[in-house]
Amino acid sequence: MRVLLPLPDRDFDVTEVAVPWRLLRDAGHDVVFATEHGGVPPQADPLLLTGVLFGQLGAEPEPKEFYRELTGEAAFRNPLAWEAVEPEEYHGLLLPGGHAPGMRQYLGSPVLQAKVAHFWATGRPVGAICHGVLVLARTIDPATGRSVIADRRTTCQPKYMERSAYYLTAWRRGRYYRTYPTYVQDEVAAALGVVFNCHAHIRSEARVTAAW
Repeated sequence: MRVLLPLPDRDFDVTEVAVPWRLLRDAGHDVVFATEHGGVPPQADPLLLTGVLFGQLGAEPEPKEFYRELTGEAAFRNPLAWEAVEPEEYHGLLLPGGHAPGMRQYLGSPVLQAKVAHFWATGRPVGAICHGVLVLARTIDPATGRSVIADRRTTCQPKYMERSAYYLTAWRRGRYYRTYPTYVQDEVAAALGVVFNCHAHIRSEARVTAAW
């Protein structure tokens, strides 16, 4: 099967891209990458490769190795442009995340949201990881005028995890771990149209969202 994996030009999470890519590839699937303008390989968040604080709090060795392999793949080195994506040509969509500022290009893109809405309408599998669920939360279903995940049940990054990461690193990295003023959990809750209860609606041990 062909799986579409859109990315920003920079700052995506190493693990959230390299590990799914490796697993999908090893299962025999074709992963197609896309960036805003295409043609140039995207770059992961460099701090996750070197360590957020004093060489620590970065990606684990295995995802780093997967990422090294990924950067040599032709599909990664020559991604499509978001505008050129034809959603019907794909069997699945994966939306990874990341914390660093470059993610805003991807999380807030009307072009990407339009493509996601088109793909969502096919009823095919969609997955999102960490901040990636914000793409779904912000994607409006033209038939309802609401988020495509409105009235759904989903997982997302819990507020306590995002807040803890920010407090732990702010003295050194400033607002690096606050991609937006609003926490992911709060924005996703608003898109779902529910009053969020962390224990009832979020599997706090998981950062991966599966929306069907």
